[in-house]
Amino acid sequence: MPAKSLRDYQKISRKTAKKFRNKKEAIMTWGLGIAGEAGDVASCVKKTFAHDNDQKSGIRENIGDVLWYSSMICNFFNWNLSDILAENQEKLKKRFPNGFTTQDAGRNNTMVDWNEGRVRLG
Repeated sequence: MPAKSLRDYQKISRKTAKKFRNKKEAIMTWGLGIAGEAGDVASCVKKTFAHDNDQKSGIRENIGDVLWYSSMICNFFNWNLSDILAENQEKLKKRFPNGFTTQDAGRNNTMVDWNEGRVRLG
C-alpha cells in the first residue's frame, strides 16, 4: 500500500532500512547513498539525452531512491520531511516573489537560518 503522507513514507523508509551498529555508520551510509543515487539520476539523464538511450525509467527509479535516502537522513536527525519541504517553499517564494528571474537567482543575500528554521534576508 502506498504511503499516504510524507510522515507515513518516513515510517515505511525506517522499516525498510538496514540496522547499523552505530549512528555514525548509519548517517554516513545515508549521506553517501543519496550522493550515489543523485549521480545515477544524472547518468540516466545524460544517456537519455546525449546518447539517445532512453533511460527515463532509470531516472524515475533513482529519484525514488534519492527520496528514500532523504527520508532516512530526516529520520536520523528526527526531522519531518513535510516541514523541510514547507521551509524550502517559503525560501523560494522569498527568493522568487514574481517567479524565476536571472537576477533573483543570484540569491540577493537570501539564505536559510537553519538554527531558526526560517528564511531571513541579509
